[in-house]
Amino acid sequence: MAVTVKQMSLIVAFFGVLSFIFGVVAENKKPASGTPITGKDVVICKYPSDPTVVLGYLSFAFLIASSLAGFLSLFYPYKGKSLPQGALFRSSSFIVFFNISLFTAGLAAALLLWPTITEQLHLKNNVHHNLKTECPTAKTGLLGGGAFVSLDSALFWLVALMLADNAREDYFEEVENDTKGEYGQITTAQYDSQLSLKGSA
Repeated sequence: MAVTVKQMSLIVAFFGVLSFIFGVVAENKKPASGTPITGKDVVICKYPSDPTVVLGYLSFAFLIASSLAGFLSLFYPYKGKSLPQGALFRSSSFIVFFNISLFTAGLAAALLLWPTITEQLHLKNNVHHNLKTECPTAKTGLLGGGAFVSLDSALFWLVALMLADNAREDYFEEVENDTKGEYGQITTAQYDSQLSLKGSA
């Protein structure tokens, strides 16, 4: 079954929205801090059970899925016709949105992974020898920001896909016109040669 531009755009958007939702929920579920329990020369931080780490990694995974689908959708041979990369990168608008898509995907990945890994480390290393520790959690706002940038990244991939589709149509239209023009010239040349043969006969 052949994949269409519309189907690819729906896949990119679907993964992008899932990444956004998981990132926002992870931000909302993250506790502000843990509860310090003082022991002998140590403080044990007790954190409430929350799905922040799992949701953070899910948001990151769907961001990667959305970005991969977005990247592949630009170069996929729709209807069995491969488009040369040179034809795509002739458009300055496409180059701009392609680079913005890559940049926002990288930024979203950093904003999602940083607090998720930090939160995981806080939960794992919960015994502190500093008796003044306040049982911190990951920096607030990063997961939510990463979720919004992840959604932006998906939107930029969709714009790049739209520009790539326009470039694809223009390229194959030019190829078709060139082919017709060449065919017409050959036919005319053959017709002229046939006329000259008849004249000489």
